[in-house]
Parts: sequence; structure tokens; C-alpha cells
Amino acid sequence: MEKFADEAVIEVSSGAGGNGCTAFRREKYVPRGGPAGGDGGRGGDVVFTVRRNLRTLSHLRYKQSFKAENGHDGEGSGRYGRNGENVLIPLPPGSLIRDAGSGELIRDFGKNPEDWIFLKGGNGGWGNIHFKSSVNQAPRKALPGKSGEFRRLKVELEIMADIGFVGFPNAGKSSLLEKLTNARPKIAPYPFTTKIPNLGDLTLGRSRGDDEGRDIILADIPGLIEGASDGAGLGHRFLKHVSRTAALAFLVDLSGDNYLKAFDILLKELESFSPELLEKKRLVLGTKRDLAETEGRLEELAAALPGEQVRGISVFSGEGLAELAGLFGELCR
Repeated sequence: MEKFADEAVIEVSSGAGGNGCTAFRREKYVPRGGPAGGDGGRGGDVVFTVRRNLRTLSHLRYKQSFKAENGHDGEGSGRYGRNGENVLIPLPPGSLIRDAGSGELIRDFGKNPEDWIFLKGGNGGWGNIHFKSSVNQAPRKALPGKSGEFRRLKVELEIMADIGFVGFPNAGKSSLLEKLTNARPKIAPYPFTTKIPNLGDLTLGRSRGDDEGRDIILADIPGLIEGASDGAGLGHRFLKHVSRTAALAFLVDLSGDNYLKAFDILLKELESFSPELLEKKRLVLGTKRDLAETEGRLEELAAALPGEQVRGISVFSGEGLAELAGLFGELCR
């Protein structure tokens, strides 16, 4: 099965400082020149940066070791060594950094998306120009650069979206995402087509060339199965991505045999994973309204869920889609 890159273990190292230099002035007519050894350069830092064009951690699967450049050694004639280059590690929004050993949370980029210096490079060593004194005019002492730091980290991704699509496999989540947004998820008439969460951008209220309006990020979460909260299927792997959505859209396949039970099963799985998920705003969508066998089933579903907001849609015929965009906008207010 295709692996979704939402976790990665990486090793990061900041650069060591350059060594200080022991040197003396050697110029014509200056037979006893003083100390002229420059300082070593500072080692590079380990810097994390959030890149909004990244959606997964797949780039960390191919490169797991990141090391900043060491500072350069000092030189004669008082020349300081060059500082080492920083190593920049890009991450998608919603990334978490934990200690690989203890699991301790170090940084949550969902709450703090700005660039962050994690490990500072070592300071450069002093050259012998710093050690001249009245009693030691020709010091032969210079200091080595400080070592850099090393850490082993676990990086996790929790998708950040406004509305997450939740439903059993083949409920129509990917088709709806493609219809409403610019996303192009894999779609096929068999279960578990979607193996990674897909994101799409739904634009509301922007037309006729004006700039007014807003964008809503929709997330197609791979299909859940009963027992997902206990680890069945890929449940734990994908349920965590629901936690950072502002609202949820439950998709119920009206052509399926369990259309009256599907919502309650899905709700139970979410509650077992995290009771806080039940506090999110939500909407129930009965899908595939264009099929003959779904006639009358939307009304039955709405009657079975009197406390829920239930709507019917068909991606094929377009039924309910115009209204749906407005409902999504209301959910995100």
C-alpha cells in the first residue's frame, strides 16, 4: 500500500565554529610584528521554515540528515573566518516537531508558523590577537571553535483546513472536492482510492474581476471504516488530520445499504478518537442523489437525524452544489 508521508524521523546538526588562528605580522621593516591571527567563523544554524506549497513530508523521506556548514578557520593578517551557512528545513503548515526519543513536543508550527532557529551554530574560536598583553607580546595561544549541536527529531504533519470531509470509502469525498475546488484527487469506482489527504481551495464571493471574497480550504480525508479509532484500516493515521479542521462535512452514500447507520458509526469513531471532535460545527451530506435507488432516502436520513443539518447533493448532476458552497461559508464563520 502507498505510504502517506505525514511522519518522518530526521537528524539535524548545527555547524561547529571555526578555529582561531595563531599568526604574526611578517612585513618588511617590521622584524617583530605582533599577533595577527584572526577569529574563526561562527557555525551555521538549523532553521525550520513553513512553506505553504508543501502538503506532505515526502521530501523528508529522501533526505533524513541535515547539517549546517561549519565556520571557517581564522587566518593571518587579522582575517576572520567566514561564518558557516545555515541549513534551512522546509515544512508544510501544521507540522509538529517532537524529540524522537521521548516524544516531547518541541514546536507546533500550526500555532507558530514563522521561521524558527532550532539549533544555533558554535561560536568561532579566538585568534591570538586577543591574547596580547603587556607581559606577553607574542602569544601563541588561540582557541578552537565550539562544537555544534545534534538532535534526532520526529516530524509529524496534521493537516490544517477549514472543512474536513469525513465518510466511508467511496462515499464521494474526492469527487466533491474536485467539483468544488482546483484539486485533482485520484477518483475511481472502488473503495480506498484515496490514500492520502487531499486539499482544495474553494473561492467564495469573488466574481466579475473583483477582489472581494474569501477562500476556504477543504480537505478530503481518506475513507474511514468501523473500528478506525482502534487502529482498524488506516484509522489512527488519518483521524488526527480531522483535529485541526474548523468544521466537518459527513458524507453519507445514499446508495449504500447502511445509509441510515453511517453517520452514527462515523460519529462514534470520532468520539472514540477524541471527544473534542464532536464539538466542531458539522453538516451531513447525502451523496449520489442522481441514482434511481436513492429516491426517498434523503428524507429518511433527515428524519433519522432530527438534530442535524442534512442536505442532499449529486456531483454528477450538480444538485445541491450551489447551495453547498454557501453552507460551507456559514460553517467557517
